[in-house]
Amino acid sequence: MRKLDPQKALVLFSGGQDSSISLAWALDSFDHVETIGFNYGQRHAVELGARRAVRRAMTDAFPGWAAKLGDDVSADASGLKDLGETAMTHDTEIVLAEDGLPTTFVPGRNLVFLALAGALAYRRGIGSLVAGMCEADYSGYPDCRESALKAQLQALQLGMDAKFSLETPLMHIDKAESWRLAERLGGEKLVALINEHSHTCYKGVREARHDWGYGCGECPACDLRAKGWAAYRAA
Repeated sequence: MRKLDPQKALVLFSGGQDSSISLAWALDSFDHVETIGFNYGQRHAVELGARRAVRRAMTDAFPGWAAKLGDDVSADASGLKDLGETAMTHDTEIVLAEDGLPTTFVPGRNLVFLALAGALAYRRGIGSLVAGMCEADYSGYPDCRESALKAQLQALQLGMDAKFSLETPLMHIDKAESWRLAERLGGEKLVALINEHSHTCYKGVREARHDWGYGCGECPACDLRAKGWAAYRAA
């Protein structure tokens, strides 16, 4: 079995609210942290810019974390776009499909992301994968559920003969609680940083600024973020 360092973490990092808070959690929890992002043919490249902005802002604001933050890799997962249309990869309306899932669901996306992250971690000797999936307050994607992620982790361990762990610090908390976690990790400075630099909006809108961040204010992702921010600020 390949030996991996459990104190080294690889964060699946999109530049969104959840993955940004997960990155902060990893920097607070591990000795060395790297990030991986994915170009899967998404309609809006704004999240790729958000990844760079969040990483840069965190290293500027938290020197102790900067010393832990290592390389960033952008992996090509654009084959997901070739398999069929979704509202995340094509100019398609965001609605509920006949199967009850939103058209923003990209089948297999998180499973592919975990496989690619595991392959990189294997090469880097990294024992801990960190991801921002959540099943308490989310868009209903089945590959965000803890049971699906545990099954994928087992497949990675068996398929690579390596003992990975998968940490999902937001799995059982809602959006308001995730902001409170960010506050515990880095105070108001971290909350403001993530609010300003992370990107969640499905429509890629960065021109409209709200108290909860940038976005169209209408898509399901903006709705979740706005409600979570309001509940956090009201507490």
